[in-house]
Amino acid sequence: MSKKDEGAVLTERARPVTVHETKELQHYGTVARLPIALDASVCAASAGNLNQLLADTMTLRDLYKKHHWQVSGPTFYQLHLLFDKHFNEQSELVDAIAERIQSLGGVSIAMAHDVAEMTLIPRPPRGRDEVPVQISRLLHAHEVVLKEARAMARQAAEAGDDGTNDLVVSEVIRMNEGQVWFVAEHLVDTPLVARDARPQ
Repeated sequence: MSKKDEGAVLTERARPVTVHETKELQHYGTVARLPIALDASVCAASAGNLNQLLADTMTLRDLYKKHHWQVSGPTFYQLHLLFDKHFNEQSELVDAIAERIQSLGGVSIAMAHDVAEMTLIPRPPRGRDEVPVQISRLLHAHEVVLKEARAMARQAAEAGDDGTNDLVVSEVIRMNEGQVWFVAEHLVDTPLVARDARPQ
């Protein structure tokens, strides 16, 4: 091989391979058998439930970011910070749920179009809402997540899937309940300015 040919081969080998035509390693909705002492049917049921919970948690997370950007009015600063805090906490839940799906041998959803097709949370308008509407949307989304999480926790417990039950109860339910409390208190009808209590 000439020096010129050798240089061409080396150059070709150094070029990144950017197109890979392969088959999927694992189809969505299937479970790979991992030695976690759970029946495949239990793993499949939990992975399916958790993917629904993942879609709704991703939607709730993104709803918080939307409202973080678009909030306005006298409580702007407090809600801007609160919504971002809750967004970050929901992001951590997203990761925990997706990793649990993978540890069950399932395939977690990941892309926005899959989330949009699966979520049970109503799609908000693209425009900006008033603060009470933003809060009401968030509370409804939390209620959707909590309702399905409770049902999924019971199902996982009955099937002996303690890992999924623990994740859903200890992380998903507890965090969402706490966030509901923080957000709902902003809808209590109290004046922004203290009233003069002295009789006239």
